[in-house]
Amino acid sequence: MISNYGYEDGSGFYYITIDSDACVCCQDRGCVTACPQGVYVLEVNDYDELVAVVAETRRKRLRELCSPCKGHNGTGESERPLPCTAACSAGAIRHSW
Repeated sequence: MISNYGYEDGSGFYYITIDSDACVCCQDRGCVTACPQGVYVLEVNDYDELVAVVAETRRKRLRELCSPCKGHNGTGESERPLPCTAACSAGAIRHSW
């Protein structure tokens, strides 16, 4: 299942997408500890599987919380990937901003 977390306002859109099917395959859940802002937490989904989600208290603050990492979107040769996506060995996390 694909889950989208975030919001859109006059300044733009800020979403994190997590593919829980891919997340279930991850053993270390590195995104939770890699995020310097503590955006991710682990929760049990509807199928009793432990997956990473964006914390409820952080969903409407993604612009503020993720801005220090935003320049590192990993699309250019000299750009580093975001810490959470680099730590996600399953490739379950994507960002839109």
